[in-house]
Amino acid sequence: MASTENPAETSWLKKLGPGLITGAADDDPSGIATYSQAGAQFGFNMLWTVLFTYPLMVGIQVVSARIGRVSGHGLATNIRRHYPAWLLYAIVGLLLVANTINIAADVSAMGEALKLIIHGPAQLYAIGFGVLSLLLQILIPYQRYVRILKWLTLALLAYVATVFVVQIPWSQVLVKALAPQMSWKPEYITTVVAVFGTTISPYLFFWQASQEVEDLLADPAARPLIDAPQQAEAHLRRIKLDTYIGMGFSNMVAFFIILTTAVTLNMHGVTDIQTSAQAATALRPIAGDFAFLLFSAGIIGTGLLAIPVLAGSSAYAMAGAFQWKNSLERAPMDAKKFYAIIAISTLIGIALGFTPIDPIKALYWSAVINGVISVPIMLVMMLMAVRPDIMGKFVISAKLKLLGWLATAMMALAVVAMFLTM
Repeated sequence: MASTENPAETSWLKKLGPGLITGAADDDPSGIATYSQAGAQFGFNMLWTVLFTYPLMVGIQVVSARIGRVSGHGLATNIRRHYPAWLLYAIVGLLLVANTINIAADVSAMGEALKLIIHGPAQLYAIGFGVLSLLLQILIPYQRYVRILKWLTLALLAYVATVFVVQIPWSQVLVKALAPQMSWKPEYITTVVAVFGTTISPYLFFWQASQEVEDLLADPAARPLIDAPQQAEAHLRRIKLDTYIGMGFSNMVAFFIILTTAVTLNMHGVTDIQTSAQAATALRPIAGDFAFLLFSAGIIGTGLLAIPVLAGSSAYAMAGAFQWKNSLERAPMDAKKFYAIIAISTLIGIALGFTPIDPIKALYWSAVINGVISVPIMLVMMLMAVRPDIMGKFVISAKLKLLGWLATAMMALAVVAMFLTM
């Protein structure tokens, strides 16, 4: 039976869950490739992006979490209930495409990373990782599985550790992070857009809102806050702590990936990095075997964390759109369509690795789709978060409105810039 402990009475470590896992999943192998490219191509002059996006990321993820906890429903269900069907189907359809391409890129990167470490067939390893992730989601109940995902977040510390095996000019880092040399060249703008799009991604909104609903369903004493306002203070405080720490962890890791590749690859003239495995390979002759192994192992660990989040967010979105039973706590036979989406997304992602599709171009178009659909999703989320019929008396504060709308505006500008520089 799930715990009925009051969040105010539990340790801060136990309070971490949806926010921590969501933040860590943001640093997936395709994200690692983006941050590596940013560091390799532009050095320390790209560090400011992860500092700038942190409060924006916190703001919009807190909004998504609050919508889930207050209403007791995920984003897709709320959109279905309150907005036109065409908007819902367009968003969910594009989310499925982008997530599946991301899964394909991630399992391929994990296969390549294991090949770098132990040699052997990368495609076979990719199949193994994809199937393993799928089986874990299907066979292990949510409350146990979420603990596995929590431990997998420790894989990201590999990217923090690499900093301690290379020499860092910290005074120069501080200056460049706070006062970077900006550029209006198309390649610089495109990289900034890529970092923004990688850091603030639509699948994270759907996942965190749905995980709040999962936690709600797993606790017999819990109710949606709109129906049980007496539970609000503790849970809203937990959401805030969880999200601040989760997004902080995510952006700290992104900062160290950019820093590591900047101080090793960029300073040694290696500026063209297309994949996370390529970044790991390039590190070896410059930073040594230990840094190479840490970087490669991190790709595998983050992939195992990210694939269930990608496949799960697709399943939650589809289930909410079509009113299917959905929960990772349910047995597969009790939520067949929900688990079918997880399986289909993962298996198609694996299969894409055996097609002539260029994974780099596929990732590029995935980023384009993510960037395009993030804006209407964020817009709808912000509108939902101030509606009393959805949020009751828990409509968001002025501070959260400011952060959420600023994040939405910045993503809109990023999308416009992306199309102008394509």
